[in-house]
Amino acid sequence: MSDIKPRDIEALLETFEASDWSEMKLKIDGLEMFVSKSPDGRPASGPGDCATPAAPLVASSASTPALSPAAVGVTRAGAPPDHWITVRAPNLGTFYRSPKPGAPPYVKIGQHVDSDDEVCLIEVMKLFTTVLAGASGVVRQVLVEDAELVEFDQALFLLEPAA
Repeated sequence: MSDIKPRDIEALLETFEASDWSEMKLKIDGLEMFVSKSPDGRPASGPGDCATPAAPLVASSASTPALSPAAVGVTRAGAPPDHWITVRAPNLGTFYRSPKPGAPPYVKIGQHVDSDDEVCLIEVMKLFTTVLAGASGVVRQVLVEDAELVEFDQALFLLEPAA
């Protein structure tokens, strides 16, 4: 599969939402997606269609969360150990790992952080929110890519608590 990023899928879904289309079916490099503005929408079966299509996404202006990358199956693999701490987004916006372009990231995998250490920024409409670790530990995973759109309460980092 090519380098299709969650933000690319989100841009497609925003375009679909703003259009007068009732349905959209997309096949790109092994990614197949079907969305419908109708709750009863189903992909048409025909030559070349997959035998067991996924349940359609229903897009409506009242249900914007249905258009999230998670809703179209974009997830990170593997469940973390139960004792690890999840650093979550305090609001929606664009995730930035560093204070400015070209600067080193606030934190790297394997780095020890304290609860009041800055780990990233989230920007929405030129308003930047500093995200703190919230706990002491070692950064074990970064769950989103730089400049990726994140939602409220989305997992951003996984920390292994300090012993």
